[in-house]
Amino acid sequence: MKENSTSGMNRRNFLELSAIGLTGLTILPSWTMSDGTRIAPSDRVVMGFIGLGQQGINDFGSFSSVPGVQIAACCDVDSMKQKRFKKRVEAWQASKSIAGRCDMYEQYEELLERTDIDAVEVCSPDHWHALMTIHACQAKKDVYVQKPLSFTITESLQMVKVAKANKRVVQVGTQQRSSKEFQKAIELVQAGAIGHIEKIYAKVGDPPKPLDLPEMAIPGNLNFNLWMGPLNDPNIHYHPDLCPPISLEPEEREKLWGAWRWYRETGNGFTADWGAHMFDIAQAAIGMDGSGPALITPKGYKDQPYLTFKYLTGVEMTEQPYLEDMPNAQGIKFIGTKGWIEVARGYLACSDASLVPAELAGRRPKNLTPEERKKMFEEMQKSAAKGSGSFEISSPHMQNFIDSVRSRNNPIAPIEVGCSTAITCCLGNMATELQRPVKWNPATLSFGDDKEAAAHRLYHYDYRNPYSLYK
Repeated sequence: MKENSTSGMNRRNFLELSAIGLTGLTILPSWTMSDGTRIAPSDRVVMGFIGLGQQGINDFGSFSSVPGVQIAACCDVDSMKQKRFKKRVEAWQASKSIAGRCDMYEQYEELLERTDIDAVEVCSPDHWHALMTIHACQAKKDVYVQKPLSFTITESLQMVKVAKANKRVVQVGTQQRSSKEFQKAIELVQAGAIGHIEKIYAKVGDPPKPLDLPEMAIPGNLNFNLWMGPLNDPNIHYHPDLCPPISLEPEEREKLWGAWRWYRETGNGFTADWGAHMFDIAQAAIGMDGSGPALITPKGYKDQPYLTFKYLTGVEMTEQPYLEDMPNAQGIKFIGTKGWIEVARGYLACSDASLVPAELAGRRPKNLTPEERKKMFEEMQKSAAKGSGSFEISSPHMQNFIDSVRSRNNPIAPIEVGCSTAITCCLGNMATELQRPVKWNPATLSFGDDKEAAAHRLYHYDYRNPYSLYK
C-alpha cells in the first residue's frame, strides 16, 4: 500500500508546513479569446480541479466553455489521471491562445495554497467532499462540489457552517436546477397548474449493497491510501472497479463509473447518486428547499411497496417508477388534484399539454435493455475520448456558478439546498438499513428520542486517524 507523508494532515497543520516552494508560483497571463476579445482581469476566474475521473473530465468540458475561466492546476491520487487532465487542459488553452499551464498535484492542500486560484471544483468520491470543500472554504476559495453534497448528515451540516463563516460561494453539481425542462416543471407546480400536490413519484434506483469486490494489487500510479482518506472501515480494499483505470498511450477512458458509489462502505447507492437529482427537484417544487421529510418508511416495512418520504405538508414522495411501462427510467411525476406533470432529462409532459412549450417537451425516454444501455455508454466513451462529446454537459450550471463567483450572489444550487437534499438521501438509506420507519425533525435537524438513528453511521461516523471533520 502506497503511503504519503502528508496524506493524513489536517489543513491547519499543512499550512504551517507547506510554505516551501510556493513563493515561485505565478499568476496566469491575461486571457485573449481566439477572436481577439480580451477578458478583463476583474472578470477572469482561475480554477483548480480536485478529482480527475470521468466526471472531472466532463466538468472540465463544461467549464471550458464559460468565458473568462482559466484552469491553472489539477489534483488526483492517480498520476495517470493527472497527466490526462493536464494534456487536455493545455490543448484547450492552446486553442484559445491562452498560455499553456496546468500544474499537477497529488495533495489537494497544495493546490488550495495557490494564491492565484479563485475557485475549485471538488469532483472526488463522496467520502472526500466534506473535507475538501471545508478546507477550500477555509482557504478562501469558492467551490463547485459534485453531488451528493456529502456522505453523512453531519458532514453536510458542517460544510454549510464553514461555507457561511468564510462567506464562500458554493454551488452543488445538481445541474438539473439549471435545465429548462426542470425549471418549467417547478414553475408549473408552484403556480398551482395541476392543483394541490398530493403525491410525487421519484424514480432513482436501489440503495447501496455491502462491498463484495475481491482485493487486488494496487497499481503503482495510484495512492490508494490517500484515496481512502477519512474512510474508517477495515473491510475496504483496492479493486479496480472502485478506482477505474485508464491508459494514456493510446488514450482510453474508464470503462465504468467508479463503483464506490454502489457500496455501503464507500457510497450511498442510487439513493444518493440519482436521489441528489430527482429528490432535489421534487423538494424544490414543493417548497422544501432547506427542509426535508418528517417520516421515512422503507420498502418492505409492513408490505410498504416503495421507499416513502412524508412531509409535514402531507405530501408523500415515493421512490417508484414515474412511467408505468419504464420501471428503470429515472424521472419524476407530480400528481395533483387537477392533473399531473412528468419530467426527466430532455422530457416534459403534462396532463394539460397546452402548458408545456413545444421546445421543452422533448422525447419520451426509451426503455433501454441492459445491452442497449451498455452500447450507448460505449459510444459516448468513444465520442468523449475524441473530444467530440461528453457524458454530461452542464455548461449553464457552470456559467451560473461563475456568475455567482463574480457577483457574490447565491448560485442556483447553493450549499444549503445541497445539504437538505443530501440529508433526504441519507435518511432514505438509514430507514432501509434499520428496516423500520425513521422520524426526522427538519426544523431541529434531529431524531428526537430515536437513539439508534442518531447513532447511525450515515448521521455521523468517526474518521480514520488522523483526519477530522472539525479542524
